[in-house]
Amino acid sequence: MGIIKVENIRVFAYHGCLKEETKIGSDYRVDLEIEANLRTSANTDALSDTVDYVFLNRVIREEMNIASHLLETVAKRILSRIFEEDKLVDRATVWVSKLNPPIGGDVERVTIKMTEKRKN
Repeated sequence: MGIIKVENIRVFAYHGCLKEETKIGSDYRVDLEIEANLRTSANTDALSDTVDYVFLNRVIREEMNIASHLLETVAKRILSRIFEEDKLVDRATVWVSKLNPPIGGDVERVTIKMTEKRKN
């Protein structure tokens, strides 16, 4: 077993419940940690035997481009796609953070963390 992390993916997107959020957009940060069997790829040195970071980044960017009211919805979509499209992933955790959220205070970010395991 091994862990791959893709950290501090910066995205501009249009999520939120307020009308202004869906019009002007906000800055987001996404972090992802996946668990997979990395022994084979460690031996073969073949990209086809591991989880491709480019794939993970692409899924995150594509799902962040779909406007949603809640960050929970975005996180769930990201996890669902990763499990559907890459059979090597056994477990994944995603953090989706809205930077400088409009919640009436000096708040750096709000973050949703969601973890899922592969269902057999």
